[in-house]
Amino acid sequence: MTTDIRNASLETLADSEAVALRMAELLVEGIQAKADGLYRVALSGGSTPKRLFELLASDAFRNRVAWDRLQVFYGDERHVELGHPDGNQTVAQSVLLRHVPIPAENIFPIPTGATVTADAAVYEKALKAAYGSDELEKGRPLFDLVMLGLGTDGHTASLFPGQPVLHEVKAWVGTAAPETVPYERVTLTYPAIASSALVVFLVTGASKIEMLERLRAGDQELPSARVTSEGRIVILADRAAAGA
Repeated sequence: MTTDIRNASLETLADSEAVALRMAELLVEGIQAKADGLYRVALSGGSTPKRLFELLASDAFRNRVAWDRLQVFYGDERHVELGHPDGNQTVAQSVLLRHVPIPAENIFPIPTGATVTADAAVYEKALKAAYGSDELEKGRPLFDLVMLGLGTDGHTASLFPGQPVLHEVKAWVGTAAPETVPYERVTLTYPAIASSALVVFLVTGASKIEMLERLRAGDQELPSARVTSEGRIVILADRAAAGA
């Protein structure tokens, strides 16, 4: 059964620290609960995920994660050179991945060395290889967990308003060239995000009050509100974003 954003559950937490901590617990619980196979996660960028990464690399969490069973992908990436400070995977690598015993072959960075279209195609091929099929199958999610943010314009991943990728119904990975922010982007598409057991939105800060209200109402003008999942959708919001 497909879950849309209007059927998402909301957890209102004290602050951004509490949101990051709750996300860390959900990730640990998910890995521990999966009886067999690899646990595939798509990470997001932003300040709250950065704090999440710090927590996962800390003594409190590092030994609770079966790192050899975790496969790391990315929900989107700015099309910048490897190691660029604005890269989502640069942050994940420097803050988390180099500090934990995750096998190198379990990390799948989005390539950025060719054209944005070519790199999107390469990443889609990597996803299909990890999934073991060229077609998404109902009941067999591509991702165990997809982490998403919420922009003040309603975007999520790099699914920005007005971009052609919003209309993609087949490809797993697409591209975006938003005029409102720097850089071309490589991003997961709606079909790839929908093939998930759990989608978690991380929403923090008073600047997100309006967008969070519109997201929860299912306002289809917002790219984020069009996200669906085969499993659950959970919104982790701090009190500032929830207007509480």
